[in-house]
Amino acid sequence: MSETIQHMNTSTAPPTMFAPPPLGPMTVKTIARHRRALQAMDAAAVSFRKLRVKHWDSVARKMDSWEGLSGAYHRRLTELFKFCVPPNQRVLEIGCGRGDLLASLEPSEGVGVDFSGEMIRRARQRHPHLRFIEADGHELQLDETFDFIILSDLLNDAWDVERLLRRVHKLCMPSTRVIINYYSRLWELPLALAERLGLAKPNLRQNWLTTEDVTNFLHLADFEVLRHSAEILLPLDVPLLAGLCNKYLIRFWPFRWFALTHLLIARPRPSQPDDSEQVSVSVVVAARNEAGNIQAIFERVPELGTGTELIFVEGGSSDNTYEVIQETMARYPERRCKLFKQPGKGKGDAVRTGFAHATGDVLMILDADLTVAPEDLPRFYEAIRTGKGEFINGVRLVYPMEQQSMRFCNLLGNKFFSLAFSWLLGQSIKDTLCGTKVLWRKDYEKIAANRSYFGDFDPFGDFDLIFGAAKLNLKLVDLAVRYRKRTYGDTNISRWKHGLLLLRMAAFAARRIKFV
Repeated sequence: MSETIQHMNTSTAPPTMFAPPPLGPMTVKTIARHRRALQAMDAAAVSFRKLRVKHWDSVARKMDSWEGLSGAYHRRLTELFKFCVPPNQRVLEIGCGRGDLLASLEPSEGVGVDFSGEMIRRARQRHPHLRFIEADGHELQLDETFDFIILSDLLNDAWDVERLLRRVHKLCMPSTRVIINYYSRLWELPLALAERLGLAKPNLRQNWLTTEDVTNFLHLADFEVLRHSAEILLPLDVPLLAGLCNKYLIRFWPFRWFALTHLLIARPRPSQPDDSEQVSVSVVVAARNEAGNIQAIFERVPELGTGTELIFVEGGSSDNTYEVIQETMARYPERRCKLFKQPGKGKGDAVRTGFAHATGDVLMILDADLTVAPEDLPRFYEAIRTGKGEFINGVRLVYPMEQQSMRFCNLLGNKFFSLAFSWLLGQSIKDTLCGTKVLWRKDYEKIAANRSYFGDFDPFGDFDLIFGAAKLNLKLVDLAVRYRKRTYGDTNISRWKHGLLLLRMAAFAARRIKFV
C-alpha cells in the first residue's frame, strides 16, 4: 500500500545554499563549533537527497513491470485533481514522477519537475507533449509563473517543507492555486505492515504531517488556505464499496478521521495594493416593479475607483419602472448608465444580461429594493481591491435587522441554508440569498465559460455565481451589512415555493461539488 506514495522531489541545496544565522561577538572556539554544526547539517541534507534519488530511481525501474496496489489510490487522486484544475491551464507539478497525473489534467502548458533521472526519462517517453525538468524542488529556478502548482505526496518526503514552499511562492501569480495532498499519520502502521508483507514497495522514512503542520508551513511561506478536505477511505479497487467510501462516507464524521490523505488548496497571501491602484466598477441593478426606488439609486450609488457604471435590467414590470429609469437617466447625464429589457425571466437571467454588457473591472449586484444600502458598496469595493477576497458576499444575518425587514420563517431558513452551503462548499457562506455580491469581471468570465458543468439551473442568479466561484477555488469572503425594510413595492420571493427550490439546489450542489 505504501507504493501509493507518488515519487517525491526532495533534496537539500548545495552547502552554499545554507546561510548561517547572523553572528554577534564570538570567540574563535564558538565560531569553529558553529562551522562544524553547519557542515554537519549540510552533510545530512546531502545524504538525505542522495538516498532518495537512489530510492526513487529504483522505484521507477520497478514500476515498468509492477505497480503493486497503488492503482486505485492514484485513480482516485486523479479524479480529485481533475475536479480542482480545469483543462487548458498552465500547470506545474513538482515531484511529478512519470508525469501521469500532470498529463491527466490536460494543461495548455504542463511542466513536470523531479530529481530522479529515471522518473524524468520515463515521463518524457510517456508524455512527449509535456515539458519535464530534472531538478530539485528546493532549488528550482524557472522564469515563469503558473495557474496551478501541484504538490502530490511530496511534503511527506521533503527535507525542508518551508523552504520548498517559499520556492513555490516565487512561481505564483496572485491568482495561482497551489494544490497539495499529503498522508495522514494514522496510516503509518498499516502502510509499514503492508511493506513487511510484501504487498507494497519499501518506502523511506516520512515526515508525518498534520493539517495544522501544513497550514503553519503555508502561513510561514506567505500562503493562505482556501479549502481542506479528508480524502480516500478505501485505497483499494473494490467495486461499489470503494465509491461509497471515497465519495460519500469520507465526508461525514467519524469516517473522515480515517482518511488516508488530505487535500488542501491555498493561494498566495495578497499584498497590500497602493492606494493609487484603482479599478473601474459596474453595478448591475435588476429592476422589476421598482419605479419608486429608481431616483434613490441614482442619488445614493457612489462613484467608486476610476468610475462607476450603472446597468439597469428591467424585467416584466407591471408598473412604469422602465420609463422611470429612462427619465431619470436623462436627468443625470453625468452618470454612466445603460438600460436593457430583460430577454428572459428571473433575477438570474437579469444579472447575466447586465454582466454581459458590463465594462468595469469589478462587477457588483445591487438589489433595486435598497434593502442593502448603496452606501455599503465602498466596503465591498475595498474588500475586493485589496485582495481580502475574490468573491465578496453580503451577509444580512449578523447585525440586528430593521423591524419587518425579514419574516421569522425566512430568517430561520436563511440560517439553515447558510450552514448547509458552508458545509457543501468548504468555505463559509453565511447568507446565500443576500442580493449584493461582488467579483472580478475576469473571474465571472471563467464562471460563465464553465457554466455547462452546473447548467442553467438557478432563477435567482446567486447560486450560479456561488457554485461557480467555489468550483474555481476563489476566496469567498462574507461582508456583514445592515438589512433594511422596503420603502416601496413588495418582495418577489415566495417563502415556501423558493424554500423548496433552495432544498433542490442544496442537493444539486452536493452532487456536483461535495460528493465528487
